Amino acid sequence: MAVRTISPDVYSIGAVDWNLRLFDALIGTPEGTSYNAFVVRGTERTALIDTVDTRFEEALLKNLMKMGVSSLDYIVINHAEQDHSGSLPLLMEMFPQATVIADEKCRDLLGRLLDVPEDRITTVKDGDTIDLGGKTLEFIIAPWVHWPETMMTYEREDGILFSCDLFGAHLATSELFVRDFAPITRPAKRYFAEIMMPFRSSAHAAMQKVADRDVRIIAPSHGPLYDDPSLILDAYAEWTSDTVKNLVLLPYVSMHGSTAKMVSYLTDALIERGIEVQPYDLTTSDLGDIAMTAVDAATIVIATPTVLFGPHPAAVNAAYLLSALKPKTKFVSVIGSFGWGGKTVQHLTEMLTPLNAEMIDPVYVRGYPTAEDLAALNALADTILKKHEDLLTQP
Repeated sequence: MAVRTISPDVYSIGAVDWNLRLFDALIGTPEGTSYNAFVVRGTERTALIDTVDTRFEEALLKNLMKMGVSSLDYIVINHAEQDHSGSLPLLMEMFPQATVIADEKCRDLLGRLLDVPEDRITTVKDGDTIDLGGKTLEFIIAPWVHWPETMMTYEREDGILFSCDLFGAHLATSELFVRDFAPITRPAKRYFAEIMMPFRSSAHAAMQKVADRDVRIIAPSHGPLYDDPSLILDAYAEWTSDTVKNLVLLPYVSMHGSTAKMVSYLTDALIERGIEVQPYDLTTSDLGDIAMTAVDAATIVIATPTVLFGPHPAAVNAAYLLSALKPKTKFVSVIGSFGWGGKTVQHLTEMLTPLNAEMIDPVYVRGYPTAEDLAALNALADTILKKHEDLLTQP
């Protein structure tokens, strides 16, 4: 990655991971990612803000050499997760005079995760500052965005918010700044859905903390930067709100066609009632797509057959994912079929309890759906329509 100028004496020196397709052995990254690190040079001192994943620490050191950085006064760690802090041990060896800056919880995690000695770390509190000489760094504690120790750093003179994971995107790109929000909407929303949505109230609180600051550039830890902050701030205002859309998320799995028939029928019934619906076949769909749809959906309906005495494992996985991501969904239900019995509806109802959503009576039938069963799906579509109308017309 090249050294690039963000503003006078502020530089981006991180690395682009063009080929990454699975982050943390968990999250799909179909468009790669970046590990953003930044240098802020004052007239008296120099600070590095965040590091990179260990696989790219050599590239980081080369960038520092390109800049002629022979010494660092501060290494600011906004977040202890290794994609941000992984190169810290090497940098501490290369720059033994550098003071590591972190908040108290981050200090403890750096000790646990990277064996960083406590005496090498100076802890800061919310609102503390460091004067680099014409460049002032202010530290903004932002817990649970998305770890308990997260911090943001604000460079006052240029109005740059180094926002850590907040406002990020898993996207490998050669562009430094976002020029057109349309191409980045999807990776930014996917990132929000998979990383920030479980902590959307904390993300909203962090946004409120910086709202009174003159933020002219947002520099997240992943993806491109924003020199028009309103692009991402407006999107986050919607995503972190309690507002949902007239949309049903319908993840499903079918073994012998019975559940697939019910899904197809319910999909058509919802469309006929003017409700947007997005079905996802769990055997082929990207879980990131399901998470993105969950950001907006007023209702989630999980469709599954019974396997032995409970839901299909793919449906269990979807229910677990959705309960962990905690979207602002207002209503949930279950449809599907069984052969001889089981507790599928009970199991899924219990799994979805963390959503704090209203459970609409399920439609769970024996065998292939009959005309009476399809009538029950029509009734379910009518109920969803009424729930959505009542919800979306509230002042």
